[in-house]
Amino acid sequence: MRFRSQNRHVIDFIFPLAVFFVFAASSFAVLVLSANIYNTQTKESNSNYVARTSLAYVNEKIRQNDEGGGISIQSVDGRDCLVLAGNSDGIAYTTYIYEYDGSLKELFIRDGVSASLKSGKDIMELESFQMEEIEEGLFRFVFTDKDGRKSSSLVAERSTP
Repeated sequence: MRFRSQNRHVIDFIFPLAVFFVFAASSFAVLVLSANIYNTQTKESNSNYVARTSLAYVNEKIRQNDEGGGISIQSVDGRDCLVLAGNSDGIAYTTYIYEYDGSLKELFIRDGVSASLKSGKDIMELESFQMEEIEEGLFRFVFTDKDGRKSSSLVAERSTP
């Protein structure tokens, strides 16, 4: 029997190695692109969460406290605050919603009790919260998130004073 010896060429080694490196580079590129897409979507989702949740929160608070003209915008300690006056079991209370130190805050206090805006409860982080009463009973709220994106809402008071 005669064994045949094969002459091996360099290309027999280089071609599979090149295919492997092309596959590895393609896999790495897909991985990097996927991570970038995931990061972008996560930031976008977080930004939408802040915008929608803050607007929904303020809108819902207004709807809950929309009684007899108890909604106003007042300046407290040099900051604009959304002021919601209410009454529960014969006890008068006031809810203040405002931006303080990069957070949307809520301060719920009984009328006649003094409190600092620092003592409010943090609701969520945001850059700024601007509010204005366009006309009697019609309010505009503008939220700016940490990335500088703005979202706004118009809310009309349904009750009358």
